[in-house]
Amino acid sequence: MTKTDISTSDLYQEVTFLLEQLSKKTDKEEKLAQIYRLLKNEDIDTQTSPQEKTDNLYDHFYQTIQPLLERLYGYEKSQELSETIYQLIQGKFAPSITVDLNKWSENDIKLITYGDTIYSEIEEKPLATLASFLNNYLKDTVTGVHILPFNPYSSDDGFAVIDYLQVNPHLGDWDDVSLIANDFNLMVDLVINHVSSQHEWFQQFLVGETPGCHYFIEANPEEDLSQVIRPRSSPLLTEVETKTGRKYVWSTFSEDQIDVNFANPDMFVEYIRIIVFYIQLGVKYIRLDAVGFLWKKIGTPCIHLSETHTAIRLIREVVQMLDPSVAIITETNVPNWENVSYFGNSDEAHMIYNFSLPPLLLNALMQGKSEHLQTWMMRMPPAQKGCAYFNFTASHDGIGLRPAEGLLKDDEYQALLETMESFGGKISDRQKADGSNSPYEINISWFSAMKGTVEGEDQWQIDRLLCSQTIMLGLEGIPALYIHNLLATENYLEGVEKTRHNRTINRYKWNYDQLVERLNDPNSDQSIVLDKLSNLIKIRRQQPAFHPNTTQYTLHPLNPALFAFWRQSIDRQQSIFCIHNLSNQDQYLNLSEFNLIDLDGWFDLITNKAIDNIHHQYTLQPYQCLWITNHGD
Repeated sequence: MTKTDISTSDLYQEVTFLLEQLSKKTDKEEKLAQIYRLLKNEDIDTQTSPQEKTDNLYDHFYQTIQPLLERLYGYEKSQELSETIYQLIQGKFAPSITVDLNKWSENDIKLITYGDTIYSEIEEKPLATLASFLNNYLKDTVTGVHILPFNPYSSDDGFAVIDYLQVNPHLGDWDDVSLIANDFNLMVDLVINHVSSQHEWFQQFLVGETPGCHYFIEANPEEDLSQVIRPRSSPLLTEVETKTGRKYVWSTFSEDQIDVNFANPDMFVEYIRIIVFYIQLGVKYIRLDAVGFLWKKIGTPCIHLSETHTAIRLIREVVQMLDPSVAIITETNVPNWENVSYFGNSDEAHMIYNFSLPPLLLNALMQGKSEHLQTWMMRMPPAQKGCAYFNFTASHDGIGLRPAEGLLKDDEYQALLETMESFGGKISDRQKADGSNSPYEINISWFSAMKGTVEGEDQWQIDRLLCSQTIMLGLEGIPALYIHNLLATENYLEGVEKTRHNRTINRYKWNYDQLVERLNDPNSDQSIVLDKLSNLIKIRRQQPAFHPNTTQYTLHPLNPALFAFWRQSIDRQQSIFCIHNLSNQDQYLNLSEFNLIDLDGWFDLITNKAIDNIHHQYTLQPYQCLWITNHGD
């Protein structure tokens, strides 16, 4: 409904509908807020002509965008840039550009996958095969899909993009992408820090042609670049031969991934053009890959600079005008306190990856105690209004270690590395400012990481995996499951030998027919895990207390092997006490520690069994989890 087409009858019908919704299990506060806005005439203006509306949009655009551009490029350039960007999005404004504070709910569950993680032997493109798998096995389980980079690329499994506006023909085409987007909320990567050395822009740089000749960062290898923080141990500068001679270009990640120069305002416009293209295709989530390294200043760490935060604000504002339902998510694999800064003042990322969760949760399960998880949870600020944490335990990359800095004891940290190596994992390094190397990530499939504890392998691999995912599903934020967690995929060591890249260990490609055979076998790891996790997710999606922004309190059971927290719905009608045994031994819990109210009837959502006496001692089997609630669907 737009500001120019609402009538009195429309208003009456809208208010009547909203009032009717108050009797249902919906967000009553938001419904009341909508009614209030309508009655205050904030969303309607029947007197506004089309020209006045256009003028108002332009004024809003200019007042919002120009000051941010000025911070990056100065006053004069910001005037010109404002006009350029406005022309790009003119005619594409959303019917209403009111901030959407209801982008997500407890119903939202995301899947992370490559476009070719599942392939077919028949003549079918992998994206079409993925669509079939999603609809046959996950239609009622997940609501959104993050397809990792599906553009033409030259290395790093998609993260060295050759063309942002094309689909890798090996995977399929835009019709295949749209087929998935029609059934699931689609997340795409915008690899914004760098491009492939084969990208047209860099090829132009090599021969001195515009615009690419101005799009990259040249540096003198004699300059002091020791302050630059690196995620890799490869050289920071890559030597290239150009039409005008030898040059050294900035390459944070590899010699094939050349950093683009956002100090050139034309570069910013190029990426706005790409964002407009993605939103027009119906994308609902845009992941800004490696965005923390976006802006460079020699003599600084070249990470988290104020200009980077301003650029993210600009992107968010443009996205807001194009489609307020679209969310920006930043990928910054850094210590926790640095990561949280990307929320800004509710004006930067809508979502941030909860990067500290995987290493801390892994360590807790290896040690069988909750100490560091509790400390971390108590320190975590709740996400601001309109923002949410993006929770995960595994992804296409390794398990980042920088987000655990300052949170694990030295002896536990070392034990974690040694245990993961004993389970077939690899350790990848990064280069520190002093030139030395230090562990950056653990490369291992999450299922293989669940083989045992610091004491060695045991029989609890599946139970340990399910416990880890249950914890993640219960936390404040939006849960995302890497496809190999759902499919209980072991280490792909043969792939590591082929590619010589440690990250390949967690990027196995399933033959669809063989996968279906496993899923049809009720005794296979794949069938057991997918069935149990799917059922758990379906339960989770029905609970108002699991809304991404509901209250979360850390609980402190006397037993250190138990990790527990309390979630409460926005309307305070539902409470869920999430309790998890982190050990491979039976553990005992006195429910009276949590002050459950006798007047409420309590039961466990996972087993659907009533809690008969809240004063009794409860026995949790190894890795057993409870979701104790006073009501649910």
